[in-house]
Amino acid sequence: MLARMDLRDTFAKNLRRLRREKGLSQDELAYEADVSRSYLSQIEKGAFYVSLKVIGKLAETLQVEPEEFLKRRVKRAGVSK
Repeated sequence: MLARMDLRDTFAKNLRRLRREKGLSQDELAYEADVSRSYLSQIEKGAFYVSLKVIGKLAETLQVEPEEFLKRRVKRAGVSK
């Protein structure tokens, strides 16, 4: 049976990865998405649940579909997919 997944952790990891892939700092993403940098930091740490409104703002700013934040990355032989 698969280990129980915490969606906050999955969201946090994907948000951090997508932000870095776009070459944005937390300050830049927070400004563009109209959220505070400290709130964004807490989201990336998996400390907060995120509202649909904020998910929409982050997805729009990062130019990704919202479901990208919830995709689990599978690790195989040291390679994550």
